Formats: sequence, structure tokens, C-alpha cells
Amino acid sequence: MALGTNHVINSEVNTAGFIPEVWSDEIIAAYKKNLVAANLIKKMNMKGRKGDVVHFPAPARGDATAKSAETEVTLIQESGTEKTVTINQHYEYSRLIEDFAEVQALSSLRRFYTDDAGYALSKRIDTDILVLGREAQGGAATNAYTKAYIGGDGATLYVDANNNESAITDAGFRRAIQRLDDADVPMDNRNFVIPPSARNTIMGLSRFTEQAFVGSGETIRNGQIGDMYGVKVFVSTNATTATGGARIALLFHPEWAVLVEQLGVRVQTQYKQEHLGTLLTADTLYGVGELRDTSAVALAVPA
Repeated sequence: MALGTNHVINSEVNTAGFIPEVWSDEIIAAYKKNLVAANLIKKMNMKGRKGDVVHFPAPARGDATAKSAETEVTLIQESGTEKTVTINQHYEYSRLIEDFAEVQALSSLRRFYTDDAGYALSKRIDTDILVLGREAQGGAATNAYTKAYIGGDGATLYVDANNNESAITDAGFRRAIQRLDDADVPMDNRNFVIPPSARNTIMGLSRFTEQAFVGSGETIRNGQIGDMYGVKVFVSTNATTATGGARIALLFHPEWAVLVEQLGVRVQTQYKQEHLGTLLTADTLYGVGELRDTSAVALAVPA
């Protein structure tokens, strides 16, 4: 079937730098550079393996039992379940570079498209991960975020029809932390991914701007802008939007969700004689799923 012409590159610039190996290395590097949420949860490598559903055991916590002298130990009956993640997300980014373009050099053109390809694929994955916040705390997995709380107090449920989202406050953030504490979620490695609007708010909170909470002030990881109460804070434009228009900030532990990669970012090229050009495609195949429902809290904030 013939390709369309919507994405044909035919400007009079040199694309001699469009070498497959260079494209592949630069696209994968750009992809890794732009990932935020994907670096903060569990990852499972399924590359080269068959199957489309992965099963994860979800054991329940047990209680210690007093041991009496000369008696047998008390066996704990397993009451856990399992979680499944379906590998059903396949996204691609394609460009067609015509031979007409291969005359005189502009390496910046290659850099733009490699960066753009990496960004597009990483954005798709990050967005899918953050969308899982709909299911946190027993949510109904709808755009309404039925179990999200408002940022102002962290206790009032967000209702999109009421437009009752509110800006994050110190008290609201501490209440969200308490929800994780009450659920026995480990206190280390917690992360808070927020939209740019929430960053604007917390930059005015004394708790965030104090040196003791921000640390050195340098970005430690992609998107990290500081720490509050031992929680790493990241800003991402991929933070999702509820049906009512509120943006969603997400507090979570890495054990909350998993990214299963069956096909990492792959870059392929093929010469298309009918277009006298080279087709370049970058794609990835993956699945995301929630593992521990109580290990995340969604907060609704103004857009």
C-alpha cells in the first residue's frame, strides 16, 4: 500500500547525516532523556519473550504470632491475589526523507527529528503511566478520577461536576503522605509528579523553598525540582487532566505500578523507491498496570 505524503521531508537541505545507526543511537538517547514517570516505577523487561499478559503475585501482609513453649508454629494462610498487565500499547513515529533532500548539509535537521521522535515516544509512555492514577485508592479508572482528593486539604474528594479542585497546600500534601503511611507503604523512594501549574504553587510554599527541603537546588533526575518531607518532587507536562478540567498531581511509591517493555525503542529504515526516499520508523511495544492500589494518591489541582 502506498504511503501518504503528509510527512514527506523534501526541503533543499543536506540529510547526509541521516545514517541509520546515528538515528537509532540519538533517538534512544532522546527517549531516555525525556522519560520522567517511567523512571520512577518498577520496570520489567519482556524483550524477546512471547505472550501478551504478565501475571504478578500480590501477596497480603501477614501478622506475627506469639510462640508458646512446646507448641508448633502457626502457619499463615496466603490470602493474596494476583495482578495482570496486558502488553497492548504499540506506538510509532515515522518520517520519510526524500533523496532530493540529500544534497547540502544541515545536521540540525537530523537532531530535531531524533529529539522529536524520542520525545514523542517517551511522552506517550509517561502519559499512560500517570493515567493509572485514576485507579489509585480504589478509583473507577475513569476520566472523572473518582478517588482523587483536592490539593487544598488532601481529604475532600474531587468531583469534576463541582469543579472543586484547589491548589496544593502544605496541609494537603501532608494529608496525602499520611494516606500512604496509613497503608504501610514504605517511606523511602516516594515520588510526587506534578503539572506545571502545581509547581507554580509550591514554589510559593515556605516548606518547599527552605534549603532543608530542597537540598542543593540542582536537578538530580529528569524533571526533579526538589524534595518535600523526604518525597522527591518532579514536574511533568504529561500530568493528566480530569474530565472537569483539573490537572492531576500524583504521589506514589515505585511499587505502585509497573512498566512492561516487550519491545524497547526500535529504529528501522527502508528505502522506498516509489517515493525515492528513505522511510524511518521508531516504535515501541509495552504495557502498564497498577500493582499496589494503596501506594498512590491522586490530588486534583487547578489547570
